Amino acid sequence: MSFEYRKRLPVVEAILEQLPVSPELAAVKRSRDREVADIITGKSPKFLVIIGPCSADNEDAVCAYVARLATLQARVQDRLVLLPRIYTNKPRTTGIGYKGMAHQPDPNEDPNIVEGLIAIRRMHIRALRESGLSAADEMLYPENYPYLKDLLSYVAIGARSVENQAHRLTASGLDVPAGMKNPTSGDVSVMLNSVRAAQSPHIFSYNGWEVATTGNPLTHAILRGAMSPFGRPLPNHHYEDIIHLRKLYAESGLEHPAVVIDVSHANSSRQFREQPRVAQEVVNSLKFEPQLRPFVRGIMVESYLVEGSQDVGGGVYGKSITDACLGWEDSQALVLRLAEQV
Repeated sequence: MSFEYRKRLPVVEAILEQLPVSPELAAVKRSRDREVADIITGKSPKFLVIIGPCSADNEDAVCAYVARLATLQARVQDRLVLLPRIYTNKPRTTGIGYKGMAHQPDPNEDPNIVEGLIAIRRMHIRALRESGLSAADEMLYPENYPYLKDLLSYVAIGARSVENQAHRLTASGLDVPAGMKNPTSGDVSVMLNSVRAAQSPHIFSYNGWEVATTGNPLTHAILRGAMSPFGRPLPNHHYEDIIHLRKLYAESGLEHPAVVIDVSHANSSRQFREQPRVAQEVVNSLKFEPQLRPFVRGIMVESYLVEGSQDVGGGVYGKSITDACLGWEDSQALVLRLAEQV
């Protein structure tokens, strides 16, 4: 074999014991879980806004951002639930470049997976403790989910992972909402197949165990746009796209029909300043056809303290080192407009 076995990772329990969640924080997390789940199931009329940086690469900056979200949440709590997007893994199309804090807790140093896992958990705990807002993260590596299972209120499965069997089966065992993105090809049947798989029970091998799951009825769709065979962004957030997806859901018999619209990525043609326009178009669709409102449960936004992006090591505090993000002022304005209209 060509593997070089460098070091054995600590068992999950060792890291959980090193960085425990207090009973008080656990209670906050359970309350937030119910809030988010009630939106997905339709019990709550509130609108979900999953918002935050493309990649959470700096603990201080991320926690400063989430603290601002907590203040904003207090202003919009009657209409919106704000879920910090603390994405600690970065999928790479080519496999090259910054892969997230699990690989590089310090973007300027060589990877150290153990330190990365510890850094991720520490950041999530701090953000929850200082803001009272539990977060969303992308499950790029299914085997790493146990390191955060007591901290996350939402899990996203990315466009490059949605067809993967391990992601689908792992999502079937979660007790929080799991959003399945359409693949980069745009094939929504792949996304709905993933939702069906995750809503179903399974028995499989996971982290050295034979495990059984009961299925996750909170699994749902995320529309994030697609790419044409020639590399051109193809939005799928338009009124006609949502109507078509609702029809497919109705024919599928899946539990809790729901979709979250990602206003970034191909839906905004990767132009970060276009995200408020895309969000407004989604709102306009809901106004035009009120029956869509129970189906469209929320949006995703890429946002950080400072707008735009920079290279790794660029040195601007609170500015993305991966995809460009909205700055705080524009993000706050977007949230306040949503609260007035949905």
